Amino acid sequence: MRLALLVLLLTVSGWGQRRDTPRGEAGKFDFYLLSLSWSPQHCSTPAGERDRMQCGGTRQYDFIVHGLWPQYERSWPQFCETNETLAKPVIDKTLDIMPSPGLIRHEWRKHGVCAGGTADQYFDRARRAFGALKIPAALQSPKKARTVAPAVIKNEFLAANPGMPGDAVSVGCNGKFLNEVRVCLTKDLKARACSADVVRQACRMSEIIVQPLR
Repeated sequence: MRLALLVLLLTVSGWGQRRDTPRGEAGKFDFYLLSLSWSPQHCSTPAGERDRMQCGGTRQYDFIVHGLWPQYERSWPQFCETNETLAKPVIDKTLDIMPSPGLIRHEWRKHGVCAGGTADQYFDRARRAFGALKIPAALQSPKKARTVAPAVIKNEFLAANPGMPGDAVSVGCNGKFLNEVRVCLTKDLKARACSADVVRQACRMSEIIVQPLR
């Protein structure tokens, strides 16, 4: 009885809220979070071994676009209501920066809709954000693994992108491995300071391993 009551309280309070619960209104948000996934880490996992498009083809990826996420200063919108659709031609032309049709569909439904506008506009915006960001030389198709502090990777991004605020970049890890770099952007895709929510999610390891290209 007590367990059932606890579950009910968690659900009512929002602590137990479903991850796919709609939240927010399309077009109403404060900034973007550009999330870049480190493909060599994904491709080193069992899931990556089964991912023939991203990990088994002739092209080898370093960073790919995980998503361009509308954010509030606290929390974020998701699964906003929309009548907009995601057409196959949009998916096809996005595969070079997001090599997974499933990921593209998911990102549109969870995050892209909340940006407002069409799917074509959203993925074009993600492409422009990615294209405007200079990837540090040490992270361009590395052939050997290296072990570094997350702060080193952050500083490499800052050095490669002069003028970027020092708190605009957040490095993420999965255990002891680099798996993501996030960059906070204004609505017109200029680098800006990340919110406290984003900063709290940064990697806390003293050193992490950067997997080489696969």
